[in-house]
Amino acid sequence: MKNYILLFVAVLALSFNSCCTKKTATAASALYNTTWELEYISGPRIAFNGLFPDKKPFIKFDESKNEVSGNAGCNGYSAPYTLKGNSLTFGEQGPTTMMYCEGGGEQTFTQMIRTIDSYSIDKDGKLNLLVKDVPMMRFKKVVK
Repeated sequence: MKNYILLFVAVLALSFNSCCTKKTATAASALYNTTWELEYISGPRIAFNGLFPDKKPFIKFDESKNEVSGNAGCNGYSAPYTLKGNSLTFGEQGPTTMMYCEGGGEQTFTQMIRTIDSYSIDKDGKLNLLVKDVPMMRFKKVVK
């Protein structure tokens, strides 16, 4: 009888562990194959539409290259990233075009993204980039 109880507990523990593993993998996989458009950024005292009068920044995560790319509001944006669980950091920005941009949002975007240390995806499916568990940037999925 002891052996059956021990076996039952072991199977239960393995089942619980596999469920938790799937949830983590699913959260990370939600980052990929999606274009994320910025809809909120913390810090500046300028209205969001004033920061990005012509184009809202967007990013895409490339799992195979560990690189994020997109647009910072005016010029193209790309950078390596490191993802471990919910911990997320971005490396130095790669080469970019040098178009003149109004609003100052691009500089705000590129400075803020370098401070990010983690992420979450909320119940509405929005990507929150966090600094010490405080949302600093929020992105929505772009449906094309």
